[in-house]
Amino acid sequence: MLTRKQHELLMFIHERIKESGVSPSFDEMKEALDLASKSGIHRLITALEERGFLRRLPHRARALEVVKMPQQATAAAPPKGRAPFRPQVVEGVRMPDNAGMASDVRDIPILGKIAAGTPIEAIQHERDRMPIPEVMLGAGEHFILEVQGDSMIDAGILDGDHVIIKRGHTAHSGEIVVALVLGEEATLKRLRKKGASIALEPANKSYETRIFGPDQVQVQGKLVGLLRRYH
Repeated sequence: MLTRKQHELLMFIHERIKESGVSPSFDEMKEALDLASKSGIHRLITALEERGFLRRLPHRARALEVVKMPQQATAAAPPKGRAPFRPQVVEGVRMPDNAGMASDVRDIPILGKIAAGTPIEAIQHERDRMPIPEVMLGAGEHFILEVQGDSMIDAGILDGDHVIIKRGHTAHSGEIVVALVLGEEATLKRLRKKGASIALEPANKSYETRIFGPDQVQVQGKLVGLLRRYH
C-alpha cells in the first residue's frame, strides 16, 4: 500500500516520462505535489525506490525510471484465502526438541509490512497471528512485520522475510529498529546516535543514510528475530 503522496508522485513521474521521455525536476515535483520543500520529495523518492517502484539511473541528471505501477504490486499480492505464513526454516536460532509444544509457543500478531515509506497505519492493525517459540522471544510485548524492499540485505534481511520486533521506545546505537520518522512513515533501519542527531542506516550501498534531529525519530521496537520461508 502506498501513501496518497507516494501514489501522486509515482503517477506524476510516470506521466511526465511518458510525455517527454525525461523525469521531472525536483522543483516540478515539489510544485505538482504542493510541498513546502524538496526534502519531502527526497523522502518520497527514497520510499518508492526502497519499495521497488522507482529506480535511480546512475551518472545521469534527472534520471528516474518507473519500475512498476501500483496495480502491478496489487496483482502480485497473495490471493485472498491463502493460508497464513508458516515458516519452514528459522535462521539464527537452534530450536530445542520441545519447541513445537503448545506450552512453549506464543501467538504473536502480524501487523503488516515494513519499509521506508510504509504508512504507520499498516503496523497498527493486526492482520493475523503466528505461533513463535518462546526461546526466540523472552519477556516483553512482540509483534511481527513482513519486510518489503532490499534496503537491509547486507544485514541478512531480505524482501519477504518476517521480522520479530520487541516493542519499546529506546535503543542503543547500532541496533536495528523499527523507527517512525516525522510521525508519517515507518522504516526498518540500523540506528546510529551521532551527537544530537540520529542516523538511520540502510544495509545496502545502493541507499543513503538519512540523518534526523532527535525529535524527528521515534523508536517503535527492536529487531530480535528473523523468519524466512524457502520455497
